[in-house]
Amino acid sequence: MKVLTFTLGPLTTNCYLVWQDGATPALLIDCAGDAIDILNAIDDRELELRSIVITHGHADHIEGLGDLQRETGAEVAVHEQDAPMLSDAYLSGAAMLGYPQPRVEPSRLLDEGDVVHLLGTSIDLTVLHTPGHSPGGICLLGERVLFSGDTLFAGGIGRIDLPGGDPRAMSASLKRLMELDSDLIVHPGHGPATTIGEEREGNPWLDEF
Repeated sequence: MKVLTFTLGPLTTNCYLVWQDGATPALLIDCAGDAIDILNAIDDRELELRSIVITHGHADHIEGLGDLQRETGAEVAVHEQDAPMLSDAYLSGAAMLGYPQPRVEPSRLLDEGDVVHLLGTSIDLTVLHTPGHSPGGICLLGERVLFSGDTLFAGGIGRIDLPGGDPRAMSASLKRLMELDSDLIVHPGHGPATTIGEEREGNPWLDEF
């Protein structure tokens, strides 16, 4: 699995382009900032974007979603509980933050245990429903990799004081992630990559839960 990280937008949000070496289909995890940066990277590598998976519906993770979906025709997948955020500037926080609101109708509603398969490759990502930061927040578990959205960061966790935040749900989600393999590489929604083992040993926020 090849992973290209983009850090885009005013809140330095991470997006991840995922594909298999030697194959052209690709998927994108979250869509921050201006879609042109992502489109250029896809064109430079001669890839075909098939799917855009949203880890949660906050404005900084979907800013470029409308433009990218129109340009590529890729399906848009999001957890059913966060799906309304893709078309509502108040639910997503876009109205408060001054972000553009994409107003996208998702192609696929995700839930716990669903598998996102990238056709034409051997890439499968399993959906883990990890609410706490938002009701429909998800992580995506692949082979030796976890895309953690805004649930878990290197040395931090997602905020629980925003609309839809839930401390009890976040506690359960974090405990679940800490049961995963220590050497699992974690690609978070903000900040640098880490591993489950590093966070289990040294993340001070986990002591609060």
